[in-house]
Amino acid sequence: MNKIRRLSRAAQLNIAGLALTAAGMLLQIVTGSMLYPSFAGPIVLLLSAVVVALVPGRWTAWVGLFVPLLLGLGAIVAALMTGAFIAQLTNFGEPGILLGSLMHVIGLVGAVAGGAAMLPQPVRTIQ
Repeated sequence: MNKIRRLSRAAQLNIAGLALTAAGMLLQIVTGSMLYPSFAGPIVLLLSAVVVALVPGRWTAWVGLFVPLLLGLGAIVAALMTGAFIAQLTNFGEPGILLGSLMHVIGLVGAVAGGAAMLPQPVRTIQ
């Protein structure tokens, strides 16, 4: 009952990336971006970060990888289809949306990298 889960650097990167992506999406919503009609994306990202941080088990590495990977692939497909996300990344006239978009991209890259790096690592606990 007194076991404390020690997070690897990969898990820390994954959690930070998930949180940064959620914060970037929230900043985009608050500053007027119309790409996200609800708060579902940031909620899923933050819940995923909590699962990776607090729930022991090998499957949490898969959550940490698949959630940002799927959101990233969705963003790429949407960017290719509409170009709206690319426009947000290049519109210097809307600094809040630009910063949120950059946070979104950087966070997704970090979360996917951390999630991928977590897969081969064993779960560690301290007795």
